[in-house]
Amino acid sequence: MTDPLDTVSLDDLAPASWPGSDDVVIVGGGLAGLFCALKLAPRPVTVVTAAPLGYGASSAWAQGGVAAAVGLGDSPESHAADTIAAGAGIVDEAIANLMTREASGRIADLLAYGVPFDRDLEGKLLLSREAAHSERRIVRVNGDLAGKAIMAALVEAVRRTPSIRLLEGYSVEELVVEGRFVTGVLARAVGAPKDQPIRVTGRAVVLASGGVGHLFAVTTNPIEARGAGLAAAARAGATLADLEFVQFHPTAIAVGRDPAPLATEALRGEGAILVDRDGRRIMEGVHPDLDLAPRDVVARAVYETSRNGGAFLDARKSVGDRFATRFPTVYATCVAAGVDPTIEPIPVAPAAHYHMGGVLTDANGRTSLDGLWACGETASTGAHGANRLASNSLLEAVVFGARIAEDIAGLAPAAPITARAACSRPIRAGGLADDAATATLRRTMTEMVGVVRDGARMTRAVDILNRIRRDAATADLRNMATSALLIAVSALRREESRGGHFRSDFDAPREAWAHRSTITLADALEGLDAPLDERAAS
Repeated sequence: MTDPLDTVSLDDLAPASWPGSDDVVIVGGGLAGLFCALKLAPRPVTVVTAAPLGYGASSAWAQGGVAAAVGLGDSPESHAADTIAAGAGIVDEAIANLMTREASGRIADLLAYGVPFDRDLEGKLLLSREAAHSERRIVRVNGDLAGKAIMAALVEAVRRTPSIRLLEGYSVEELVVEGRFVTGVLARAVGAPKDQPIRVTGRAVVLASGGVGHLFAVTTNPIEARGAGLAAAARAGATLADLEFVQFHPTAIAVGRDPAPLATEALRGEGAILVDRDGRRIMEGVHPDLDLAPRDVVARAVYETSRNGGAFLDARKSVGDRFATRFPTVYATCVAAGVDPTIEPIPVAPAAHYHMGGVLTDANGRTSLDGLWACGETASTGAHGANRLASNSLLEAVVFGARIAEDIAGLAPAAPITARAACSRPIRAGGLADDAATATLRRTMTEMVGVVRDGARMTRAVDILNRIRRDAATADLRNMATSALLIAVSALRREESRGGHFRSDFDAPREAWAHRSTITLADALEGLDAPLDERAAS
């Protein structure tokens, strides 16, 4: 852990008019963090983000939309029932119900912030359907541009809100803990591992730092999604939950890009089908819902097919000549890679897409550490269980971002409102500091803790990841290895298959495991210094 004394205060870098400590510090510039910041206004808030605002957040890459029961004949109860069914037996039903009940209110908030959701000629919201939803309830923007449009609207709203200060180009490495309270964060300029970290203090800290997809060699997530917030919370002593449940999206476009571009599930909602190299339907005989089966089922089928000649998404009949206007993002990606989806199938493969696990929170986003809240993909609220229902991620981000803002507002009066000033630094290129170790880590996660897992490979993975963690020369690599290790240990301990967690050596659910899991870093590290053969034997 970085020595807090070997830091500089943000106040030392800020304009002279800056009065001192912040009221609320939010880590992350994705949908959850920005929505929470807007809901906290006019409380003074500093948003710390590694990438320029609007970039580096998985939210901006979301194509499907926001799930909400706002259509005729639909209901929050039906939406909750679909959420619970998709979660494979371990969804917190109370959390699912409150999330779906509050969905329409959050859609209204997004509309008020200027999100241009698609409407019909009568002005009603246009809704699409995605896998495992019993109704058309996906609120979208121009087919596959929901995430980009939502983030653009929120970024604009944040930049014109005087109570929100932006600290762009800084990556949070540690939480500052005093006694039993989290009182701030330590952050370092991106691309400058030798620079002194800065300390940002506040009366409340909200982790909204995104997911863990970039811990895997094949992912749809931006490079910033590498578990930094999860690792920082773990080292501070927070309780974590459901870390073994990683959702692999079945239709990442397999054209050799890192991150892998996504072919939205809405394509299958419009009738596109998954086929093998010979044109045979992959999902025939696998699940009664065929291509709209739950994501974990589809991902495993695509995984097996892609290893045996290749898997493809065929939208020629269902979308055809309408592709460029109906799904412009996917169309542009395909054409840039030399694939014309109007006349040929799209090559696809599974990719790490979303983490159902994270920092354990309650219904108001409170973690096990005083002064620390978490929302978005960093958090584990219990809403997703073992397998997130499509388009519930953006919904969860706004619902719990708003609930955290309300919870913080109820605890203490806001600090005095003063002039706010941005304190960003030029963001330096460079990516990850230790390319060789990072490549080993990501390859280990994909090959040994990926779509299909088993005890022997995960035991080896734990040993590799722990060694990388111990030897890490930078805080960034140490954070990546810590989060990866926690996921691998959690997956090794769950001796069954459920939702996004599939083990070939325990290939069915077990009643004894029909519950959420929790872990701490101290618990995960216990016994890891023993020789590998002794751990395997135990």
